[in-house]
Amino acid sequence: MAAEHEQHPLFLPLVFVGGLIFGFGLGFSHMAQPEVVLNFLQFEDFGLLFVMFGAAVVTGITFFGVTQFRSEAPLTGAIYGRRLKTLDKNVVIGGGIFGVGWGLSGICPGAAYASLGVGNVFILYGIAGMFVGAYVQGYWRSARAEGDSPATAAD
Repeated sequence: MAAEHEQHPLFLPLVFVGGLIFGFGLGFSHMAQPEVVLNFLQFEDFGLLFVMFGAAVVTGITFFGVTQFRSEAPLTGAIYGRRLKTLDKNVVIGGGIFGVGWGLSGICPGAAYASLGVGNVFILYGIAGMFVGAYVQGYWRSARAEGDSPATAAD
């Protein structure tokens, strides 16, 4: 591992603790239950909106505060910087597909794992679908990249 990519020894344990806190928060706020998410998507319960807004405010304040006092991440050493993704057709189409999957399953990927923790074993079908969908997309992208290679384009 190159010296500039070495991580602090506490990096993985703290990621694990962060995941525990995230999962507990999802379970505590009932956002790991597909019924709550589906009620939000049907405009019957706006609790998810408040949970997401609260999380965004805390995260925004934290990132703003940390970047004012530090130029690099404390555990990875990576330089803070904006990484903007252009709004292209892949972002729009991918977001639409994500939204359809979210609406059909009633849960987003992060909350799906937390949903297992609150006893929803049926979410395993949704998780399996996410893995299959990600694999198919990766296979499709790889095949498409091979088709766009200069060797094939010259033929």
